[in-house]
Amino acid sequence: MVAFSEMFHRLNPWAKDSNPISTTTASLLLVSYALSYFLPFYLSPLTRPSPTLSRDNPSVIRARIRSVCISCFCCCLSTFFILLCVANLSVPDTLHYMGLWPLGLTESARALSLTALLFAGPLFLYLVVDDGWKDWVKGEPVKELWGDILTWRNIVAGPLTEELLFRTSSVPLFLLSPLPVSRIIFYSPIIFGLAHVHHFYEFRLQNPRVPVFAALLRSVFQFSFTTLFGAYATFVFIRTGSLLAAFAVHAFCNGIGLPKVWGRVERLDGRGSGMVWTVGYYALLVGGAVAFWKELWSLTEGGNGLVPRSAFGR
Repeated sequence: MVAFSEMFHRLNPWAKDSNPISTTTASLLLVSYALSYFLPFYLSPLTRPSPTLSRDNPSVIRARIRSVCISCFCCCLSTFFILLCVANLSVPDTLHYMGLWPLGLTESARALSLTALLFAGPLFLYLVVDDGWKDWVKGEPVKELWGDILTWRNIVAGPLTEELLFRTSSVPLFLLSPLPVSRIIFYSPIIFGLAHVHHFYEFRLQNPRVPVFAALLRSVFQFSFTTLFGAYATFVFIRTGSLLAAFAVHAFCNGIGLPKVWGRVERLDGRGSGMVWTVGYYALLVGGAVAFWKELWSLTEGGNGLVPRSAFGR
């Protein structure tokens, strides 16, 4: 282990004596991890999109899931050995830094509750206004999850592999660098957001008649909200020390989607008073956001956090 550590530092000209790795090294590793995640999509005809082959094609989805699983395994293994051999952490501490152990079941439930507050309006719209609760009583969402490969990608495979790469594999590297925690939360998710920009190319392939400027605006918007979500997921990961918590929040947000922020709310069948539904929805949307902000720290408090609360300047 000592020999490996010395070799790594010789190959790492940016290393600082006070930190196991530098911010530059952590950044380069993160960028290389991100490239290993999506670049293989364009190297194989099985995963490469074309005007006649959509990224939503079941065969493409399966091939891409296999590809990202391999990438995530290699990236996690890389970070594991860096923490173990370069930072000289024990195996339990390494697993903790990577959010793998303890699982954090309680922390995950609390993080989900916090996120549900932020989406109180959309949950009301889906469960009450559109009678979504009836689907859950019948188990329809679970059947769809197991029976539809597109849903499986969006709710399970996508969130899990992205959290493995952008949180489990990447955040520990920055925690061992000189970069302050407050900057880690907003810095590393930028790469997470940029990793989604390649969808611009895929969108243009499938929608050649859409103006380039409109497609570009779409990508800018996607970059913005994925970066913002990445910051929140990183915050949850650091505060809870749990990959499960970050994954649960990610899967939940993918399932709910972006909230409706304007327009009238009405039932799909037209029954009931649209004004009542509208007032209820926006009241819960605003009230939930306020409650989310007030409970942000209390519902992410736990004994497994990766850094003390004081590291956030609180």
